[in-house]
Amino acid sequence: MTPAPRSAPGTPDAARSAAVAGPALLDEARRAAPEAVALRRALHRGPEAGLELPATQRLVLDALDGLGLEVRTGRALSSVTATLTGAADGPAILLRADMDALPLTEGTGLPYASGNPGLMHACGHDAHMAMLVGAARLLAGRREELAGRVVFMFQPGEEGEHGARRMIEEGVLEASGARVDAAFALHVHPNLPAGALRLRPGPQMAASDRFRVLVRGRGGHASAPHTTCDPVPVACETVLALQTAVTRGLAADDSAVLSVTRLAAGTAAGIIPDTAELGGTLRTLAEPTRRRLHEAINRVARGVAAAHGATAEVTIDTGYPVTVNDPAFTDFVLRTAGDVLGAGAAEVLPAPQMTAEDFSYVLRAVPGALAFLGACPPDLAPEEAPSLHSTRMRIDEDVLATGIACEAAVALAFLTGRGPEPAP
Repeated sequence: MTPAPRSAPGTPDAARSAAVAGPALLDEARRAAPEAVALRRALHRGPEAGLELPATQRLVLDALDGLGLEVRTGRALSSVTATLTGAADGPAILLRADMDALPLTEGTGLPYASGNPGLMHACGHDAHMAMLVGAARLLAGRREELAGRVVFMFQPGEEGEHGARRMIEEGVLEASGARVDAAFALHVHPNLPAGALRLRPGPQMAASDRFRVLVRGRGGHASAPHTTCDPVPVACETVLALQTAVTRGLAADDSAVLSVTRLAAGTAAGIIPDTAELGGTLRTLAEPTRRRLHEAINRVARGVAAAHGATAEVTIDTGYPVTVNDPAFTDFVLRTAGDVLGAGAAEVLPAPQMTAEDFSYVLRAVPGALAFLGACPPDLAPEEAPSLHSTRMRIDEDVLATGIACEAAVALAFLTGRGPEPAP
């Protein structure tokens, strides 16, 4: 559909938007925070991983009940899509929270620590869900002010399962009747000051791919390596050659990280094995660089193996694309968050991060942005806080109110005339 025209400064819509996007919205979010904290802790106690999250889905559905939303659940995954329709026609914006936990045993010692052995919300997805439910409540209470629709996307399978892509295939972008005009998501970050909002235009997070190299040689007795084709030194040399391919194959201003994280061979000290295997991840910030390094991994692994009379089989599993923020929408988020959080709270992220995020699939389809929300625990400095994916990761729960207000403000501003001008 054609987005509603943006209001000129001084019009009633613009004045109303300026009012709702100010400190009053943060005050309302703070009043709603106890419910958000309670939901976050309930989600934290019962983490589930992957695409099937029935208990998590039930908690989200119960929390959204009574808000007057059009709610749908996924067919092939335990997703929740809820649509809020405003009092007047207009554009649509999508807000997303991811739902899945990680296969980690929690070591925080919190009273509401995971009760599911081997699973933990160590990436903040419990906070993301609680904040998005809180934003839905605030926005539902302002339904009469909205000219357009808000789609709330609760997504399983962010941790490597391509859940966002699967939800797109099931129609989440068209849940409101037409494709959404913009999208926004928050991700808590314990290594940023609590309450700080950080994002940047263009690439913000990396593409992430996994690779595996199987070196085939010829095994034998460890006392006579000259009668074998030992795959172990071939694998070791391949590790070093792959590192050189990145540091010497790319310009200094082109970012990529290749990490070999696994190396395995052999069964006993006296036996030279037939095979050795190595694997790891590749992270890049541009698709041409990504393609070039895929080729380099194949070339280097096979070339090193051939030089020693061995062979190498290379498998590359393509992961998430680069997470690219729309520049105009990024500027809009920075302005809107500044209105709500105050001067200095919302700033441009100095450099991209090499972590990956499947919200990238949404941002490839519609303009929008992902922002980091600082959540450093109050007893630690940001550089001391256990990072995301740590068994000891904690957050400052006071930032839930900040996130609720920020998500609600972005949606309100977008639907009341203060969003970025739509591209031709």
